[in-house]
Amino acid sequence: MSKVVRSSKYRHVFGTAFKKELCYDELRVARSAWDSNFMSSNPLYFAVLWDSAGGGAFAVVPWGQTGKVDAKLPLVSGHKAAVLDVDFHPHNDNIVASVSEDCTGKIWVIPEGGLKETLSEPAQTLNGHKRKVGTVQFNPIANNVLLTTSTDYAVKIWDIEKGTANLSVDAAHTDIIQSGDWKGTGDLVVTSCKDKKIRIIDPRSGKVVSEAEAHVGIKGSRAIWMKDKIFSTGFSKTSEREFCIWDSRDLTKPANRTSVDTASGIFMPFFDKDTNVLFLAGKGDGNIRYYEIVDEAPYIHYLTEYKSNSPQRGMCLLPKRAINVSDCEIVRLCKLGNKLMEPISFQVPRKSEVFQDDLFPDCFSGEYTLTSDEWFSGKNGEQKTRSLAPGFVQKKVVNDIVFDKKAEEKPLSEHELKSEVDKLTKRVAFLEAEIVKKDAKIKELSS
Repeated sequence: MSKVVRSSKYRHVFGTAFKKELCYDELRVARSAWDSNFMSSNPLYFAVLWDSAGGGAFAVVPWGQTGKVDAKLPLVSGHKAAVLDVDFHPHNDNIVASVSEDCTGKIWVIPEGGLKETLSEPAQTLNGHKRKVGTVQFNPIANNVLLTTSTDYAVKIWDIEKGTANLSVDAAHTDIIQSGDWKGTGDLVVTSCKDKKIRIIDPRSGKVVSEAEAHVGIKGSRAIWMKDKIFSTGFSKTSEREFCIWDSRDLTKPANRTSVDTASGIFMPFFDKDTNVLFLAGKGDGNIRYYEIVDEAPYIHYLTEYKSNSPQRGMCLLPKRAINVSDCEIVRLCKLGNKLMEPISFQVPRKSEVFQDDLFPDCFSGEYTLTSDEWFSGKNGEQKTRSLAPGFVQKKVVNDIVFDKKAEEKPLSEHELKSEVDKLTKRVAFLEAEIVKKDAKIKELSS
């Protein structure tokens, strides 16, 4: 009896780590226990959460600075507590957002060519959350629109030019929000929460479109969009790592629930919507499984696995417009260890030197579709795309942002605090004396 092998052009995709001299070593990665990817990247730089004393910081490293990182590397340092997550602006390669335990988000402008000195003055500070802010992500189609989630159970949508949270969903969650992800069309958000539920939220209406109990294990979970499907990772009741695929139109039950193994590290999922290939990287181990996503049940097919002896603490997906199409590279993941960041190239083995248009459909161009005002007014759209074919010249993306920076209240000095306490003490004494007088007057009138 013959065994039928499913046809797929990605069946033989293989991953290859860059040579040591082309990696980035001696990084001082933050020791935070918060579950984030610890890094982000764009065609010019990658950012890494940094282990720093006296506040929070992260490093922004140009791709050309390979090898050992300078011990005096300039940092982005302006938070008063540890930085928990970072994300590059998808429409402006020199802007990056960070969120922190100090309850704020900050927007930073990286000078052309990278940092030459420590950057401590943000272009914008986002004040509004009441507890530490755990995740940050830019809208994929709307310019200067930013999503943040916090342990105050709130989801906020910011206009970073004005520095205001134009939308806030405060009553949807009952516990700590562990992840948040924009849909590719930029109109919906999916979150995973410590209350074991995933929720689809329409931030412009402030309503939860639908919700479902996803993973009953007590450990962390994540959820991301895969076009019109949702992919969630978490743990079962018996502490097995598992994933689920959901139809976003009906969350009554998952279209697929699969147990993977009994390892303890959470899965970090990354979906390449151009090839429909999904990557699952386990925190604390060196394995990266990858799958092909299809429209028919069971909706997911295992391809193979990249194995390494060095565990990963964080990871991110390089934007498609920065990959090397001449080597049939369909995806590049950036793997972050304790000190080393190594890019991993995933390639389809083909000998032809002709551009493989079946492997490289038009990808996101880096241009925005809507302005922030258009998006907040209710308009929708799709991402703009470009060809990856050699010789294609993309028009230059011009995205000059003028920040309406809000004045930050400076903390009072010790002398000012003592003076304020004295004023309040005198005011309290005066009010107490007035109450005594009023009580005496009431007693006199009553008799």
